Amino acid sequence: MSFAGVSILTNGELCPSTTSVTDAGAASGYHLLVVEGYSHTKRAPNGKGISSRPFMVGGHRWYIVYYPCGDVPRNADFISLYIVLHDDNIAKDVKVQWEFSFVDQVVWQNPAYIRETGTFIFSKSRPGLGHGGFIRRCALEQSKNLKNDSFTIRCDIMVNEDLSRVAEVPLSGIFQHYNHLFQTKVGADVTFEVSGETIAAHRCVLAARSPVFMAELFGPMKEGAMSTAIQIQDMEANVFNAMLGYIYTDSLDPNLQIDEREGEQGRGTLHVLDAVMWMQHLFVAADRYGLQRLKLICEEYLSEHMTVNSVMSTLALADQHQCPDLKEACVRFLRVQTIACLQNLIANDREHITRACPFCSKGARCQACLKSVIDQIIATIR
Repeated sequence: MSFAGVSILTNGELCPSTTSVTDAGAASGYHLLVVEGYSHTKRAPNGKGISSRPFMVGGHRWYIVYYPCGDVPRNADFISLYIVLHDDNIAKDVKVQWEFSFVDQVVWQNPAYIRETGTFIFSKSRPGLGHGGFIRRCALEQSKNLKNDSFTIRCDIMVNEDLSRVAEVPLSGIFQHYNHLFQTKVGADVTFEVSGETIAAHRCVLAARSPVFMAELFGPMKEGAMSTAIQIQDMEANVFNAMLGYIYTDSLDPNLQIDEREGEQGRGTLHVLDAVMWMQHLFVAADRYGLQRLKLICEEYLSEHMTVNSVMSTLALADQHQCPDLKEACVRFLRVQTIACLQNLIANDREHITRACPFCSKGARCQACLKSVIDQIIATIR
C-alpha cells in the first residue's frame, strides 16, 4: 500500500496546511485522517460532515467525509465515515475495494482482508460510499483508540481497473491459498470432534501457528492424536472453526457482519450482544491455544463494544485470563455508570454470569465468578 497523505482536523476544521493533493502513484494506497479535539467535533449537528483534503489513488481523486454525530438520524449515536470519488469528470464507473480502520488496527489493513471486502462501484450517480455506523461514540470514548482527545482513521483503497501503467508486483496470495486449503480440506491429516461436529485440518499448519497444537500433534502424545479424532471439550464448533480460520489466514472471517442497531438483524449478521458473547468465546479459545495476536484482537473488540449487558462477563474473563488492559477497560466503563446502574448489575449478576460466562459450564462454578465480579465492582465505586 502506498502512502497517500494525511489530513488533520483540528477543532472541527481542516488545517490549512493539509489542503494540497497527494498522489499515491499506484492502484492501491491509504490516507490518514487525524481528528484532534474530538470532543469539540461532537458539537456538530447530525448530518454535518467534515471533509479531508483530496488525495490521489489509482489515478482518481478522493476525499473522506467524517460525520461526528452520524450521517442520518438513525445513526445519531455513531460516527459515520464515507469515501467520495471527486474526479472533475467521472466518465466511467470505478471499481474499488476499500476499508476504514483505526490506525492501530493492523489486521483490518491487510491487503488480503481488503480484497475479501467485496468490490464497490463508484460512479457519477453514486460517487460516495461508507459506514453510517462505523463506531458508537460511547465505544470510541472508552477505547484506547482515543488518546488525548484525538484519534486517527486509516482509509485503504484498491482500484480494480486497467490504469495503462507498468504492471505492479501482485499482492501476496498466501492468505487466499491457505484459506482455500482450509475450506477444501485437501490433504487434511487430523480430525477434531467438537460439539458433535467433525472438523478436518492440517497438522503442520496448526503446529506452526500454535505452541499448544505443536505439543499435542508432535509431542509425546502424537500417536494418540494420529489414530483417532481429537475430542475438544467446552467449545462450540463455530468458535473452533473461526479459530482455525484465523490460524490459516491470520485474519477473522470478513463475512462475519455485526449489526450495531437493535432489532435490525439481517441474514448473515450477528446482533451486537450476540457478537460480543461470541467474541468472548473466541477470546477464551485464543488463550487456550496460545494465539496471542488473536487474543489481542478479541480484547480490542470487547473493549470497544462493551455494554452494561456484557461488562460483567468481560470483567470476569479479563480477571481469569490475566488481561490487565481489558480489565482496566471494564473498570473505566463501570466508573462512568450511575450507582443505580451498578446496583442493578449486582442484583442481576447471578443470572447474567450463568447465562453468558464463557468459561463456566455449570452454574455452581459461577458462584466464584459472581463473588469476584461483585468485589471488583464495589472496589471501583469506593
